[in-house]
Amino acid sequence: MGIKTLTVAQSKRRRKIIETTKKALLYLLLSIISIVMLLPFLWMVSTSLKEPSQVFTFPPQWIPNPIVWRNYIEAWNALPFARFFLNSIIVAVSVTVGQLITASLAAYAFARLQFPGRDKIFLAYLATMMIPGQVTMIPVFILLKILGWIDTYKALILPNIFTTYGTFLLRQFFLTIPKDLEDSAVIDGCGPFRIYLQIILPLSKPALATLATFTFLGSWNDFMWPLIVTHSIEMRTLPVGLSIFQGLYYTEWTLLMAASVMVLVPVIVVYIFNQRFFIRGITMTGLKG
Repeated sequence: MGIKTLTVAQSKRRRKIIETTKKALLYLLLSIISIVMLLPFLWMVSTSLKEPSQVFTFPPQWIPNPIVWRNYIEAWNALPFARFFLNSIIVAVSVTVGQLITASLAAYAFARLQFPGRDKIFLAYLATMMIPGQVTMIPVFILLKILGWIDTYKALILPNIFTTYGTFLLRQFFLTIPKDLEDSAVIDGCGPFRIYLQIILPLSKPALATLATFTFLGSWNDFMWPLIVTHSIEMRTLPVGLSIFQGLYYTEWTLLMAASVMVLVPVIVVYIFNQRFFIRGITMTGLKG
């Protein structure tokens, strides 16, 4: 009996050691991957604080000596950076708010309202996700030119405030909300729009925060569309403005990296602000990265 007890204890101890080893190896692997992913960001910050002559030295110098803070001032003054920042903020915030409104309304209709052909229309709506954005760029550009919207905020904002992906994400979340809440609201005299406004939206903060984060990130980093629909420097956004530091024969690497660090700050702030909702929103909508 004692031998059997000892054998069972040894088996449990062995399993525990194996599980601990597996976890340690997993954490080590994830740590290595995290470090590898952070290296470009660290190199960007390092380059932004160097003299131009130190950028391509070998071996690479990770800690600048001396640290050149004036690169940030020169990058800000080299271009109308404040105007680029303002344009990007206006466009990113407007597109984010617009997508939250349109996507939540469409998702509520597909998730809760009953009308003929609802599911078939939704499937057709999802099918548009298979069409690359590059295919629709030229027709949309021609339409905007006919309307006289080229080189305006309308061209930068309005085509991007409708999203199939956001509608799908919010619809999946809305389906998880118990219908009993809506039935109680109907008994109290609430109509469909009031239910959407006072019940669905307050309960959907994780999904809304997730969509807002994705949308703001995509709009803030968008390069191709602002490049196509704007031609004056006053209407440029930050990604397009950064390309000015890159010439045909020479690139101001220190100023480009300093400007890139400044561009990255708002994205980090938005992610930190929405982080508590982000993971929960991804989990509850059934999406996997």
